[in-house]
Amino acid sequence: MSAKYMHVGIPVTNKKPNMVYNEGAKFWMSKSVDDYDYKIEYLKFEEGTIFPEILHKNPHVAYQVDDMAKYLEEADRVIVEPMEVGPKIRIAFIVKDETIFELYEDKN
Repeated sequence: MSAKYMHVGIPVTNKKPNMVYNEGAKFWMSKSVDDYDYKIEYLKFEEGTIFPEILHKNPHVAYQVDDMAKYLEEADRVIVEPMEVGPKIRIAFIVKDETIFELYEDKN
């Protein structure tokens, strides 16, 4: 297994500068994690978002993985099933050891 740190996702209740809106999933997110020290991704969820409540109130740590299957198998709980977010790019959210992780898989 290979995992590379990407960012920490922090939910907020007020928009931060340079956030962009994802209309399909109904949430705001930092335009770039490189806009902030420590690679922070701020997230502001709107009513009707596809993401579960646990992500609205808790931070997560994101890793790029070669193959998310093993991580999904080892998870204590899958809170967002794998979903395509771009050509050959999938994300999923899991809980492992009481911590929320985002798995980012890029097969390009």
